[in-house]
Amino acid sequence: MVDNPEPPMSTLEPAPRKPLRLWPGVVAALLLIAFKLVMPLFGTAGLPTMFLGSLAGGALILLWWVFLSRAPWVERLGAIVVMILAIAATLPFLDPSIAAAGQGRLFYILVVPVVALALVAAAVVSRRFGASSRRAVIVVAIGAASGSFALLRTGGVTGGGDTDIHFRWTPTAEERLLAQVGDEPPPRAPKPAPVPDEAKVETAELTPTTAPLAAPRAAPPDRITHAPAEWPGFRGPNRDNVIRGIRVETDWSQKPPVELWRRAVGPGWSSFAVHGDLIYTQEQRGEDEVVSCYRLSTGEPVWRHRDAARFSEFPGGPGPRATPTVHNGRVYTHGATGIVNALDARTGARIWTRSSASDTGAEPPGWGFTSSPLVVNDLLVVAASGVLVAYDLATGRPQWQGPRDGGGYSSPQLVVLDGVPQIVLLRGRRTTGFDVADGQVLWEHSWQPGASIVQPALIGTRDLLINHADTMGGQAMRRLLVTRAGGDWHVGERWTSRSLKPYFNDFVVHEGHAFGFDGSILSCIDIDDGERTWKGGRYGHGQMLLLAEQDLLLVLSEEGELALVNATPDHFTEVTRFKAIEGKTWNHPVLVGDVLLVRNGEEMAA
Repeated sequence: MVDNPEPPMSTLEPAPRKPLRLWPGVVAALLLIAFKLVMPLFGTAGLPTMFLGSLAGGALILLWWVFLSRAPWVERLGAIVVMILAIAATLPFLDPSIAAAGQGRLFYILVVPVVALALVAAAVVSRRFGASSRRAVIVVAIGAASGSFALLRTGGVTGGGDTDIHFRWTPTAEERLLAQVGDEPPPRAPKPAPVPDEAKVETAELTPTTAPLAAPRAAPPDRITHAPAEWPGFRGPNRDNVIRGIRVETDWSQKPPVELWRRAVGPGWSSFAVHGDLIYTQEQRGEDEVVSCYRLSTGEPVWRHRDAARFSEFPGGPGPRATPTVHNGRVYTHGATGIVNALDARTGARIWTRSSASDTGAEPPGWGFTSSPLVVNDLLVVAASGVLVAYDLATGRPQWQGPRDGGGYSSPQLVVLDGVPQIVLLRGRRTTGFDVADGQVLWEHSWQPGASIVQPALIGTRDLLINHADTMGGQAMRRLLVTRAGGDWHVGERWTSRSLKPYFNDFVVHEGHAFGFDGSILSCIDIDDGERTWKGGRYGHGQMLLLAEQDLLLVLSEEGELALVNATPDHFTEVTRFKAIEGKTWNHPVLVGDVLLVRNGEEMAA
């Protein structure tokens, strides 16, 4: 007999599972990291670009995990569920600076790329583990990545999209300032006239200073006269950041700037107004929005006016945004929530107050009311998110209000176009010329929807140079020809250029060329055709002054460095550089005589 053959081996054994396909996820992770590191080097990446790029990188990693990773479907879908649960579980424990930033959008913008990177790292580390161990590593990595945000707070972001992250238990600069002793000005005798309860004023005795100052002063150091202020407000007498009649030392290696004083200041993006030996700015101190007066010569506080208001948003953080205006013995201010004050320039006593938000029905935009007050004849004009309103200088009574159409963060600008004085305002998609007397619209020019932030520049007698920032972070410049024939106004476009793209950093015009920030890099364009003549120098999203007599740009970088750059069209040349202050610096510098004032949300210095 023939023995029965051996039965065939079973073919029902499951085939061994292929290992995880890791390389697409690793490549996506490296691309995300490279994007965050490399894009700022090009100098043109703004907040929308950086945020959208980060979210896109995180989404690319998730697409790899779901469709290309070869992980069991229970792990693919399970990891997504774990991410959702981890993010939801972290939300109640977030610091308010992150939870409230952009109504919580900041958290999602930050957390999605981080948990996606954690998923890649966990997959790589556990690639040789068993299924249960690998799943445990992935769950722990995702939970730790999301939960770590409960340990953090943010101070906002830079103009290039870098987030200012700290452990939440570290005090902010504002908290350190409020903890100082002896920072308040002492009471003044005799006391000023009573003011309403909702406003508080602190004053110091106004006595002549003996501190030496080389710069001449237009007014005695301890009093306010009706003579024009040396620096009446936002961007100087003509709101153009152009300095005339002053020359500065350019060899800072041999003769560097000499510090007169330095002191902590509350957060806010206000610049300075200067008259005599008194300087005025706005800052946030706890739950009070503060108008502050200091001595130019010593930095000592003279008085503070307080309003019970606090504004904070992402990415700018807390504090008022607008710069005070000093005129005929009064200081006029516009707070981030719309409080309009007329204060005695010498004592800080309140003369009248209004609310631009209530008067116009305008809601504070995302970054707050930023319009610096403009004095025109007997009117004080402010923009409440694109709605222009004029008040009587003496009484504060509303005199006229422009039409509501579009928001914006630009300030009203007084110009003379084709022989007609008018107020120009950039608001939303429109650039508008208003009649000074009654606020009627004289002309309008429409562009695509976007954010109107910077100031226009007058070229000759009939041209305006304006900028535009669209909602996706793209910026451009446009030169307009504005003419009047009979009773009709006509607006024509001469050219549009993307060779100079200021976002919230103002530009200057000099000798047929415009100089400004193209993202975070300086650029020069010819105003005849908009063509770029040079680009160079990295100063973050800073601000600048033009020293016209010396053909120099005085640049204050986003990192608080001062630099002198040639304002000439041939090529970029940095003359010298000097570290001035610490911290993110978006505030406009001020030059009065030989004294340069700089500040940010943490400190100020002369």
